Amino acid sequence: MIVGRAVRRAALVTVLVAPAAASPPVLTSAALVTSPVPAVVALRGRESLLPGPSASSVIESIEFAPRKVADRETPAALKRKTAKAAPVPTKTLTKELGRYLAGRPGPVTAMVRDLTDGRLYRYHRDERLITASSAKVQILMALLLRTPWRELPQGVRRDADLMIRYSDNHAADRLWTRIGGPDGFTRAGRRFGLRNTSGVPGKCVDLYCWGITPTSAEDQVRLMRALVSDRSPLPGKDRDQVLRLMGRVIPGQDWGISAAACGRDRVALKNGWLKRVSTKRWAVVTVGLLRGRGKGAAGHDYAVAVLSEGAAEVGNGIATVEGVAKRAMKAFRACRRS
Repeated sequence: MIVGRAVRRAALVTVLVAPAAASPPVLTSAALVTSPVPAVVALRGRESLLPGPSASSVIESIEFAPRKVADRETPAALKRKTAKAAPVPTKTLTKELGRYLAGRPGPVTAMVRDLTDGRLYRYHRDERLITASSAKVQILMALLLRTPWRELPQGVRRDADLMIRYSDNHAADRLWTRIGGPDGFTRAGRRFGLRNTSGVPGKCVDLYCWGITPTSAEDQVRLMRALVSDRSPLPGKDRDQVLRLMGRVIPGQDWGISAAACGRDRVALKNGWLKRVSTKRWAVVTVGLLRGRGKGAAGHDYAVAVLSEGAAEVGNGIATVEGVAKRAMKAFRACRRS
């Protein structure tokens, strides 16, 4: 699925009404919005966020070889994807991002890795920020390490769908418990090669368990690589299931790295947004994959992660991570006009 970039244009935001245990989610009350400022939406008794009308307060990780070719690609596709690309202008990009972020509060860290030829870029690589709801991808991957998708009960599959596509926090809490909480989360991360991501002990209270997991942009890129590498601990069918859900997040939650996508890219992402109790400022995170279909570097696959904290309004945080993603990706490739 190609994720749209409708955050900056008028878009329909759908509101999730909590389903009964045996029922699929029901979508109602479509509302027209024109800015990426969040709305508070009740999900099974807990507040969650969907970009929409304003909201003032919500409490809201094996090294893999560069991926040279997608599964079952033709020789022609292989030739396109392995074409030599220009080096990333690291110093120039770092200066550009520094200028862009100079007037924006709080720390930002980012990484882009070209999974086709191994090029990479890191911005403030030593920074450790929290995952917010982007941790839900690792929760699902940890679950699938324990039990393949085909063997999961229907109710657990439904929770996985709600957690990734709708960012439902109660569903995430249930799956967090199912994987063994912070210990299970951390063990799974180590299997995926994560070095700076460990679960936070304690009972979940409004995202304050998995949502405040400290991580690095590099770890989040490692996690994304694990979804497309044949050397991943996850079997191909389970990796594909995670990508399918990440490629179908609901309208209004599809901002982030999608802003840096070229027109024919396949986008799989998970975003996170959380208001810190201590600072009353927003942590905004976007992680995912941009999988190209063009020629040369435009046909490469990229893992992207941008983490930020410090925005006074979540819309400002969204603009920040999108601005970083767009500037970073322009250093790797140019989108071709159709």
